[in-house]
Amino acid sequence: MEDCIFCKIAEGRIPSRKVYEDDNVLAFDDIHPMAPVHVIVIPKQHISTLLDVDTDTAPIMNLLTKAAQEIAMIKGIAKKGFRVVINCNEEGGQVIFHLHIHVLGGKKLKDELA
Repeated sequence: MEDCIFCKIAEGRIPSRKVYEDDNVLAFDDIHPMAPVHVIVIPKQHISTLLDVDTDTAPIMNLLTKAAQEIAMIKGIAKKGFRVVINCNEEGGQVIFHLHIHVLGGKKLKDELA
């Protein structure tokens, strides 16, 4: 999508601090972290929201989950624990309308991050 900031990051048109990348998924440090570790995980394919995942795009959810697991290992938060969040639509807290997962950790997380 032309105006999507996450698509531009996935295409390399906007720089990011990459944490993980494969053929289908890109993960990078959030520029406004809510925890000591805050990584955004996106599919390289544009999918606007969780509600837009269908039978054709459903496999991306497995790939995003596997990436979140790998990121937890890379960032050293797997053993102590971490949170994975998907916001959906405006009232759900979604700001950028490109499906993405937040991987949060590095401290005891409070409920307001849920």
